[in-house]
Amino acid sequence: MSPAAKKPAKKAPSKTAAASGKKATFSAEEKAAMKAYAQELKAQARADRTREDGEREVLAAIAKMPQADRTLATRVHALVKAHAPALVPKTWYGMPAYTLDEKVVCFFKDALKFKDRYATLGFNDKAKLDDGAMWPTAFALKTINADVEKRIAALLKKALG
Repeated sequence: MSPAAKKPAKKAPSKTAAASGKKATFSAEEKAAMKAYAQELKAQARADRTREDGEREVLAAIAKMPQADRTLATRVHALVKAHAPALVPKTWYGMPAYTLDEKVVCFFKDALKFKDRYATLGFNDKAKLDDGAMWPTAFALKTINADVEKRIAALLKKALG
């Protein structure tokens, strides 16, 4: 046998970020979200933090959104306050979020946050939305009308069990 026959065949190099000439890095939106989260953790560590502090932060986050998303977020915020008053408002990665026992139950992500084509109402695992082996935890929002408000109210009630 020749020496070449004994060597295993070389595999083609996998295409990595370095091989393609692109840097593996976070987007500007992801970096901003991480920075916001770090600031939120610092604020949360304050012993004198109140529900009103969270409310102010959520309203400030909503005020920074483009008009269409601001309208949706304002309605979602009002629905949470009306149908799930046990949830405490706070910001989470710069987004309006609502917690129970300091765990995020639901959040609103504006479309601009990560350059999506729609806003999102999302629920984390603290939400009791379980329905068999599979269930939705995020919902696209393009507009809010009476039917959508009813669906959100029902989701909020179910999320709290």
